Amino acid sequence: MATFSQSQDLGHHFATNKANWDDRAPLHAQNDAGYKLQQFIDDPSALSNVVKFDVPRLPPLQGKRVVHLQCHIGTDTLSLSRLGAAEVVGLDFSGESIKAARQLVADTGESGKVTFVEGNVYDAVTLLDPVPDSPGSGFDVVFTGVGALCWLPSVERWASIVHHLLRPGGVLFIREGHPVLWAVDEQIVSPNPGEPGDKGGPVVRLPYFEHEAPTKWDDDETYVDTKEVKLQATRTYAWNHGLGEIVTALLGVGLQVELLEEHTSVPWQALPGQMVKLECKGAGEVEGGGDEWVLKGTLHGCLPLSYTLRARKVVT
Repeated sequence: MATFSQSQDLGHHFATNKANWDDRAPLHAQNDAGYKLQQFIDDPSALSNVVKFDVPRLPPLQGKRVVHLQCHIGTDTLSLSRLGAAEVVGLDFSGESIKAARQLVADTGESGKVTFVEGNVYDAVTLLDPVPDSPGSGFDVVFTGVGALCWLPSVERWASIVHHLLRPGGVLFIREGHPVLWAVDEQIVSPNPGEPGDKGGPVVRLPYFEHEAPTKWDDDETYVDTKEVKLQATRTYAWNHGLGEIVTALLGVGLQVELLEEHTSVPWQALPGQMVKLECKGAGEVEGGGDEWVLKGTLHGCLPLSYTLRARKVVT
């Protein structure tokens, strides 16, 4: 359930969110949960569903140094390594997420190429210690996956961090939930969207643009099947950022946007009961039955659900 918070105590908000993600991580790391960690252990070529979708849009990774911001339990991080990156570093503020991520790469025998650092993304420059524009320092690719930016209060501050982390000529890659989707209240939605006589559908009730005060959520469930195990740390605080705000923040630090593509699918059931599950048959292709979700009925294609953005740090 979403309510509007008037508090701007970022220390409190970050600590509350950290407790929530520390609670989620062990549940997400179970072999029968939605992340399906066993497939990465059994198959050394297995990729996460998110990265499978991203493959046609990713910059070249072969031999590159990559950092994955807000990496959670490391499935996308490991997948980037498997696409040929020479070194991949994952950063996340949740200690339990980092613990699960390290266990995953240990179980796959890939800890030599993939490492993890615990910390807030706003501290990334200090934690990862890149020397701006120095040869051998910084990263060729900064990767940010789905469900990351909504936990950050300032997209301008984030863009500055990205700029400092990138080497000259380096690329930022984002695939993220669309801010239009984040503005829809999943609790207020028609039970039969698109059917004859049904005038309902998604309701925009939450902020589209960035606000100092966050939206407060209280929910004892997470987005994967936990076999009815409930979260104990139920409260979170989130911030939306309009697409124009994100692009403007990146342009403001001197990055050059190369790609901005909006999608009709998203890799989780963002609006329960209103979506149809699809299957990613190949890189970037979604068809018929399992890994991405689209709005069902006549609502399909009416809203952007996610987007991909690629931006480059210009060589001066």
